[in-house]
Amino acid sequence: MRGGGFDLRVEPWIPVRLRAGESEHLGLCEVFKRAHEIEDLELPVPPAAAGLMRILACLAARIAHDSDVSLDDADVAEEIDDWFELRERILKAGRFQPDAVDAYFGRPELEGRFDLFDPERPFLQDPRLRVECVDSKGAPNPSGVNKLVMGRPTGVNGAVLFGHFTDTAPVPVPSADAAWHLIAQLYYGPSGQCTPRRITNERTGSGDAAPLRKSVSYFPWGPDLFTTLVLAVASPQTEADWDATDFCPWEEELNAPLGPLPAVTWPGRMLTGRFRHAALLIPSDDGRTVTDAYLTWATHEPPRQVRDPYQILDRRKDGNFQPREADGARALWRDLDSLLLKDGRLDSRRPPALEHLPRQLLPQLRVRAYGFDQDGQQKDSVWFQATTPHVLHWQEENDTTMAHHIKRCHTTAEQVADRLDLAARIAWKLATDTNADPSPKAKIKLDARKPGPWASIALTRYWPSAEAKFWQLTRAGHTADPVEKPFIAAALAVLDEAIGQANRADIRVARARHRARGLLLALLRPHTSG
Repeated sequence: MRGGGFDLRVEPWIPVRLRAGESEHLGLCEVFKRAHEIEDLELPVPPAAAGLMRILACLAARIAHDSDVSLDDADVAEEIDDWFELRERILKAGRFQPDAVDAYFGRPELEGRFDLFDPERPFLQDPRLRVECVDSKGAPNPSGVNKLVMGRPTGVNGAVLFGHFTDTAPVPVPSADAAWHLIAQLYYGPSGQCTPRRITNERTGSGDAAPLRKSVSYFPWGPDLFTTLVLAVASPQTEADWDATDFCPWEEELNAPLGPLPAVTWPGRMLTGRFRHAALLIPSDDGRTVTDAYLTWATHEPPRQVRDPYQILDRRKDGNFQPREADGARALWRDLDSLLLKDGRLDSRRPPALEHLPRQLLPQLRVRAYGFDQDGQQKDSVWFQATTPHVLHWQEENDTTMAHHIKRCHTTAEQVADRLDLAARIAWKLATDTNADPSPKAKIKLDARKPGPWASIALTRYWPSAEAKFWQLTRAGHTADPVEKPFIAAALAVLDEAIGQANRADIRVARARHRARGLLLALLRPHTSG
């Protein structure tokens, strides 16, 4: 293997936790050779981890094989049962074969393609930006290293959220960290204004949102990284173009920014070939840090529509489906029914990567979620990572009773939350508006602009309590129990906490509290109006 400025095949840029308990940083080759020894990835930037998992899944499809047939073999993929049998044999082997790892990463045509700073084909970058991103006088016009690093402020007056970084005194980024943020930008980058790029006489400075922006990804998570990566290779999808040869960006020539988009093929272009941004990192002399970066648009062609295998789809009001949006305030357990139930059961569709999992592995599998709460343009709020307990043996195909019980518990928890929100708003209205009628059957007109503080306080406290009740209800022997009472009890408790002890002597507050509690208790009597 040829050396380079920062060769991602060998440089220790991926933080992992071994099954033995130690933490290490490994390059791509060692990640695959030791995947059976690795328990988890430990990237501290969840959007980078979500993108890296897609890259690793593509690499796993190339490397994992049995009898010289790899998981990405198009002929085997045509017969889905044959493909599942191949995956089963690969899983039984228990590891990626070292010679297969060396064979792929040592392919002559890939020399330099995994080097972060290769002058001709740096990894996931476009070297043409050096001459295409220039100002009106022809001088280089980079975007700045702060634009690369998610969470850093950009511009002279950018908000300081995750540390004191300014464009007037940019701080270089370690090359390993820069690789994480490069991946995060390509998968989650913003739409709108960007560094202008001149290809013809026209100098354009706007782009589209990255393919995963404001979304959350769900992966089946095994007891070791080998199992996780093999299962991350989602079964072949009919949406792919099977007549075209499949490539990942590092395996083919640079795209033509003004030309048509290539066909979406499985799995390479589906997972790593739909970027809307182009990037180029500028290294320090020794290649240990990134001192500057270009970030701009890669194409203005309409994106090709394809189902991402790691996303839940939710039905919109118009009947179409869209990826579930990331919500930093939403705990992962509230998504469980969408991960366990068959598609026909809900107004949501479960990720294809969670379909057709090997039944014997289900008791060992968890679900890992990576999300980034963003708007569709420039605003980033919070990213998150979460992992469920071992829950996939509750999938409807394997345990219908439990899957439906999970759905019932979640639905009830959401209904109680909605009623708690309403009850707390009504209580605040009755306690503070002297014109409001406190009688039990009086209709209360609420002002959405003046919700009062009680609803927010109550809901913030309700969800952690509801999660504890939820997991209690999933214990063996509880599937036939009524599920309303635990959630209503949690709601009543947090409602009292939100109103507070000091206010209870006030007769208006007492009446408001009584009315609010009645609204919650009415959920135990579903045919009685509240």
